[in-house]
Amino acid sequence: MIKEYKTISEVAGPLMLVRNVENVTYDELGEIVLPSGETRLCKVLEINGSDVLVQLFESSAGINLKESTVRFLGKGTQLGVSPEMLGRVFDGMGRPMDGGPEIIPEKRLDINGLPMNPAARDYPAEFIQTGVSAIDGLNTLVRGQKLPIFSGSGLPHAELAAQIARQAKVIAGESNFAVVFAAIGITYEEADFFASDFRRTGAIDRTVMFMNLANDPAVERIATPRMALTAAEYLAFDLGMHVLVILTDITNYAEALREVSAARKEVPGRRGYPGYLYTDLATMYERAGRKRDQAGSITMIPILTMPEDDKTHPIPDLTGYITEGQIILSRELYRKGIKPPIDVLPSLSRLKDKGIGKGKTREDHADTMNQLFAAYARGKECLELMTILGEAALTDVDLLYARFSQEFEKRYVNQGYETDRSIEETLDIGWELLRLLPRSELKRIKDELLEKYLG
Repeated sequence: MIKEYKTISEVAGPLMLVRNVENVTYDELGEIVLPSGETRLCKVLEINGSDVLVQLFESSAGINLKESTVRFLGKGTQLGVSPEMLGRVFDGMGRPMDGGPEIIPEKRLDINGLPMNPAARDYPAEFIQTGVSAIDGLNTLVRGQKLPIFSGSGLPHAELAAQIARQAKVIAGESNFAVVFAAIGITYEEADFFASDFRRTGAIDRTVMFMNLANDPAVERIATPRMALTAAEYLAFDLGMHVLVILTDITNYAEALREVSAARKEVPGRRGYPGYLYTDLATMYERAGRKRDQAGSITMIPILTMPEDDKTHPIPDLTGYITEGQIILSRELYRKGIKPPIDVLPSLSRLKDKGIGKGKTREDHADTMNQLFAAYARGKECLELMTILGEAALTDVDLLYARFSQEFEKRYVNQGYETDRSIEETLDIGWELLRLLPRSELKRIKDELLEKYLG
């Protein structure tokens, strides 16, 4: 028997205080029933004796303190999961928003998930092809990895996210590949862009989308990435699929967390974010990975916009500690018209060595990657010297390096958002660029590989 309470004592913005409550737990869901019969969802945030502080999922407008009743449902937020989720679009709370029928769930899962036993984790070791040369060739994504994209306000991370979601595949067994895409706190235009892009290219058929719009409540924004990860865990560990989870934008998630924390009058940490921001982000990011003796895997690409392009801001800073590298978008390359504007030098995939080489990509991958990095870095230095001292101050070899770095940006990084390159095409373009340099400069590549591929 669910007990009903008519003891609402005050409402302040999204928060509501209910007195004389019994046997209620943290994070438990509740329903507020208005005199009109309308129901609104809420969630327990804090328990102090018999007083319970709840957060509303919707507006507090129209709640009559004396006449409205509250009942607690004895469970946390859950998501009904089923194979029918693929190809569907849901809102931030897991309700269909594509005009299709309700999902008939095979089971209901708590969205907070169960922590993965560290001893049961398997090491990420298999290449995922995104079709983007700057990622596949130089900062390789590996199955089970967490590889965030650090962007800036106004940079085209939405286009890059859509491109990766469309193109990503596991080379072996690609039919068993799915994408879970969660858009957090985005505008209606962005939501429409993602939905129409996925439908246009047919990528929607293997995708589960969760859309939380900017005008949705902050507490729903906190639930959205957890909804997406719960769906991903079901597809990966119950159905044995390889799942790529794309979360955009983690900055909007952290802002919602700060908003809720301020409403609860918690002591703020760095830049006003709650002191538990690191722990909270870790509970999401660490749900990615592979389990021993299980076919499925979860690979995660969280996307975040760095406020004021500041890498030391708490959100990118803490994300960098938890995840295995980062892909950084450059405003300078964006102004040059490079698409996607990925800055390969400060970008890093800490697990790239585990997913490349003979039998995974190609035997020449590691050597060409190191040589391209070195040549591009030197070419950038030569271009800076040319700007300061003039072209006459550079040696003939330095001029070749300067030309190499310009060609590298034009032909390797700049591929547009519709081009899907196989790893072989990416490696071949790398060799074409290395032919601009004298053979004596290619010191990072084994002689037998130079004989075979340089031509």
